[in-house]
Amino acid sequence: MPFPRASGIGRKLVLLGLGVALLALLSGCANVPHSTVMPKTDAARKIQDLYVLVFWLAAFVFVGTQGGLLYVLWRYRARPGHELPEQTHGNTTLEIGWTIAPAVILVFMAVPTIQTIFALESAPPPSPDGNPPLVIEVIGKQWWWEFKYPESRLASGQPLTTANELVIPTGRTVYLSISSDNVIHSFWVQQLTGKIDAMPNHETRLWFTAEEPGQYFGQCAEYCGIQHAQMRMNVIAMTPTDYQAWVARSTKPAEAVTDIAKEGQEAFGTNGCAGCHAIEGNPTAVGKTGPDLSHFGSRTTLAAGILQNTPENLAAWIENPQTIKPGNIMQNLHVRPRDVEALVAYLHSLK
Repeated sequence: MPFPRASGIGRKLVLLGLGVALLALLSGCANVPHSTVMPKTDAARKIQDLYVLVFWLAAFVFVGTQGGLLYVLWRYRARPGHELPEQTHGNTTLEIGWTIAPAVILVFMAVPTIQTIFALESAPPPSPDGNPPLVIEVIGKQWWWEFKYPESRLASGQPLTTANELVIPTGRTVYLSISSDNVIHSFWVQQLTGKIDAMPNHETRLWFTAEEPGQYFGQCAEYCGIQHAQMRMNVIAMTPTDYQAWVARSTKPAEAVTDIAKEGQEAFGTNGCAGCHAIEGNPTAVGKTGPDLSHFGSRTTLAAGILQNTPENLAAWIENPQTIKPGNIMQNLHVRPRDVEALVAYLHSLK
């Protein structure tokens, strides 16, 4: 009996399914910011090489098993003139073979996996530029990231500190000392390195060497509370010359020069902002609860990477941060509109 022909609805469903599959395939080839298959450091390249090996081994197993299944289904299909093939139960040769083969494949996977783990957990290699590794302290907060540079000191003697934007030089090994001051987070910048937990009262470490300038995006990869999905970060890799210039600028206090910016500096203290935030050069701004806002005007994002650092977004954040990021520790201070305008001018003048 012939099979019924597919209806018009059936053909449409088939075409729709093929279209969705093609779209999914093409989307995997897009140059998305969160990508593990476009490594930009030596460490990420080791991880990618391991991934490629495992992928092809898995592809080999898939093709072998599915190919064998299809062959058996076709070779021994029911058809006129062909009797049921001889039935056998148990084949010592086959059973030994399909026991040994997976073990061999697992060995091919296990050896390079262990080698990669040991390589990434070892002490960082010498920097290609001949300098010692750049040590940076990473602290997971709720819900943002703090980065401290012990090598670069401010006039006050404190280390240079940034929030949510990690600036690094290319060609020099970066050595991250990672911890948390609250719950467990997970530090992950996909194009630069693998993920690792940031834990309270415990230090974990990562190293990598950025190969080319650019901006790379990261994300907390361990559920840590209501704003876990909004705990993002940017890593900005610069040439060594540009990086040294950035350090020179960032270790010097930024001053408010316009009248409205000076008004904002005063409003920063009267509205209670100085109790939570530090600003180098502002003697009243010595808070440690919130992000360090020194040179805030040079940053590309705010609120842990979820908003572009524009006057409009900053004003909305100051007016009521809970509407943008519910649950964060910055409460609505009910700042007057004039003070909001002045605070925006002041913070954006800090460059």
